[in-house]
Amino acid sequence: MTASALTLRLAVSADSEMIAAMSRKLVEHGLRWTWRPGKVARQIERRDCIVLIALDGRRLAGFSIMHYGDDSAHLNLLAVEPHYQHTGVGGRMIRWLEESARVAGVFSISLEVRAINTAARRFYKSLGYHETATLHGYYQGVEDAVRMHHDLSVDVCLD
Repeated sequence: MTASALTLRLAVSADSEMIAAMSRKLVEHGLRWTWRPGKVARQIERRDCIVLIALDGRRLAGFSIMHYGDDSAHLNLLAVEPHYQHTGVGGRMIRWLEESARVAGVFSISLEVRAINTAARRFYKSLGYHETATLHGYYQGVEDAVRMHHDLSVDVCLD
């Protein structure tokens, strides 16, 4: 399976249950479940938020939720089913979100990742994100996070 074989599209409210289930399994494991279907559905409806999904037919391969402000964006969540990891799905979703940010005139993206998730930290670093801070107890007072940032303006090529 390659990332190019998958379909990326904006989520609709009917997708909120499967996104929430994936968040519970892959993102919020070991924590209190907060990204329930209702919260995901509210993000889908927000004008300042993009909920992007990657589909293999009807099967959810991954999703991302990004909030857009006037000057910066924040990646709230990103998850890829284990079967689809290391196939380019996550990178394809990030590039899609970064391009939408550029189109909106936003050139700064931040995110938090579990400090112990070295694979995710390497993934984001490979895409140009830099670690900027460690946030002790960030995840419900239980786990530390690493804040990461990407300045998209340094990626802009002037021909």
